Amino acid sequence: MSTHRFDARTPARTLPEDDSPPGRSRRAGLTRRSLLAGGIGALALTGGSAAWAYDRFLREEVDVEDVSAQEAASGVAAGTLVPADGVYSSTGYTSSTTTLEITRSATGSGATALAWYAAEVTVSDARLIRSAFAEDDFGRNITEMPSAIAERAGAVLAINGDYYGFRDTGIVIRSGIAYRDEPAREGLCFFADGRIAVYDETATTADQLIADGAWNTLSFGPAVLVDGAVPDGIEDVEVDTNIGNHSIQGEQPRTAIGVIGENHLVMLVVDGRSEGYSRGVGLPELGGILLDLGCTSGYNLDGGGSSVMLLDGEMVSDPLGRGRERATSDILYVAG
Repeated sequence: MSTHRFDARTPARTLPEDDSPPGRSRRAGLTRRSLLAGGIGALALTGGSAAWAYDRFLREEVDVEDVSAQEAASGVAAGTLVPADGVYSSTGYTSSTTTLEITRSATGSGATALAWYAAEVTVSDARLIRSAFAEDDFGRNITEMPSAIAERAGAVLAINGDYYGFRDTGIVIRSGIAYRDEPAREGLCFFADGRIAVYDETATTADQLIADGAWNTLSFGPAVLVDGAVPDGIEDVEVDTNIGNHSIQGEQPRTAIGVIGENHLVMLVVDGRSEGYSRGVGLPELGGILLDLGCTSGYNLDGGGSSVMLLDGEMVSDPLGRGRERATSDILYVAG
């Protein structure tokens, strides 16, 4: 295995410009929406309810507009100052409140080649780990390129989130505000005191989590590392089985959060589906990578073509070996 420092803000390869048509969100290749559209067409051909499928999986539903303004008005982040003394390096960032360093690791060759990017992050205030929504709106089927979301948020480092907008279940708390309270699965909670914990959504509520100090929650999963061990059975877990969605199993591009300690975490992106560059990993192997990075717990986020890591607005990872990102509904980012 080779692990080395690199210029994280220079993509590993140069490819043609995305030739997808202009619109609210530019995307590359087959997107989740295009796959869904194919499924809706099949429904129409078989007499299914294409109108229902369109309303559920394609039509944008804005529940909360201008989220940033509402968060500012709520005062939840009052006293959390983003420093003005931050300095980027070729592999990270340092300020009076934050240190982060990205390493690229690679193993194997040909069909066994694997590449991943790990950002070790330490912050002085847990509220510097934040989330941002596509188009700055909360709702279903609202998407935007991660780099555009990150630029608007002023993100130092960003990864894709849980793609909350693709489903209508899960507990969604962002910056201390509850947006959805539909418990369904194993979630991840970032607390304002620096703790990060995997929890059972069905055993609590959004209000109770906020009372306990929740800052952000993510709803995807599963946990791939618990108390320093990879759990049994995670290779059988499914998150979504609805129309147009794929299994989360098998060797895939991955995004994950690993926890080393309070205010000390790893943001991990594994590239995949690109023979000779990176094959991707299964969930047990993902947990093993986080364990090797010094984490005691770890949680799987949305993956596939959605997986991405950005430093100072530029892609670090190359999720499908194409040098392009895919639109999603949210990012998790380091503010400064």
